[in-house]
Amino acid sequence: MTDLTIERHDIKGFDGLPIAVHVAGEGRDLVLIHGYFSNAFTNWIRYGHAAKLVEAGFRLIMPDLRGHGESGKPHDIAAYPPDALTEDGLALVEQMGLTDYDLGGYSLGARTTVRMLARGATPRRVILAGMGLRGLVQTLDNGGYYRNVLTNLGTFERGTSEWMTEAFLKTTKGDPVAMLHILNTFVDTPRETIAAIQQPTEIICGADDRDNGVAQELADVLPDGRYVEIPGNHMNAVTRKEMGQAMADFLTA
Repeated sequence: MTDLTIERHDIKGFDGLPIAVHVAGEGRDLVLIHGYFSNAFTNWIRYGHAAKLVEAGFRLIMPDLRGHGESGKPHDIAAYPPDALTEDGLALVEQMGLTDYDLGGYSLGARTTVRMLARGATPRRVILAGMGLRGLVQTLDNGGYYRNVLTNLGTFERGTSEWMTEAFLKTTKGDPVAMLHILNTFVDTPRETIAAIQQPTEIICGADDRDNGVAQELADVLPDGRYVEIPGNHMNAVTRKEMGQAMADFLTA
């Protein structure tokens, strides 16, 4: 991992909850939103993507979603209304004074990015990684799976998908109560709303990743969408150097 100077900022979520924002580099603003169970460090910094993008001339703005990382993790379900993550994202754009910026995310971060676009965010370019069309129009498709994992921790057979999901939660020191409540924030985005996104958009997805549907289908619906396939599945594609390279190539083209 390249040595990066990371500054920690705190903003206020839509309801005043402290949201930790990690900032690195100088140059054009790029907001990157991590996935479910993860955090900014695990998604963007740990495997070198942030270093690659800083080197390419960007100032990275990487929030920890509410309930994740170093952000507030309330256990009150009232802190997790529908579109809460979207509201926090829009609050970040406003409080950090972002006007000309790029926006992207992985998995839940990609979904949050689309919700921000649906709610009026105006980035110049967009990256949706680890995401297919189904994961946007039917957001709770995997909800039962995660609910099962989070309510039966410690019971899964070693090596099963559920066991690996729980292991990842432990790696990121995730809060199971907060993670369960996060499921309440999911909001479906209609296909026609996605089809109205005008920004140049890159869809990056692992060759073996179907967790959120088919990435090519999402690229096909977007007016200016392109699909880039990288090695891996939903859990490990984000660890591959090809992820950061694909992002850098798109944003500097």
